[in-house]
Amino acid sequence: MLIIVAAVLLSVLLGALLVIPQLKKTGNSRTAQKISMSKVIHDYENQLLGSLCVSKTYTKAEISLHNERTDCWIIIKDKVYDVTSYVEEHPGGDAILAHAGDDSTEGFFGPQHATRVFDMVDDFYIGDLKH
Repeated sequence: MLIIVAAVLLSVLLGALLVIPQLKKTGNSRTAQKISMSKVIHDYENQLLGSLCVSKTYTKAEISLHNERTDCWIIIKDKVYDVTSYVEEHPGGDAILAHAGDDSTEGFFGPQHATRVFDMVDDFYIGDLKH
């Protein structure tokens, strides 16, 4: 496990070394560079962790605590998704909150969803349901 963590950190640092020169060439302000760099590193870390198949498991009790507009997790086919950042954008309005903190599988696979939703949901994946 220590080797994996070290490899992830090394990869993030190498990725940062490749991105910093690109940011300096754009001539952006220093604040913009810091924000961009922070986002790049965060996205890169998430991508690395995802590729290492590191996933957390959550119990139904843990998930049930995330049942509000400002903290919304859902379960779809035994996978856990943090959709908090999507609640306000949801085309169906507050329908997404109907099963906040609970299993949303049936509603998710309903006829109201376009096929693109099946690709979008992967962006919100945070772990698996623990049985």
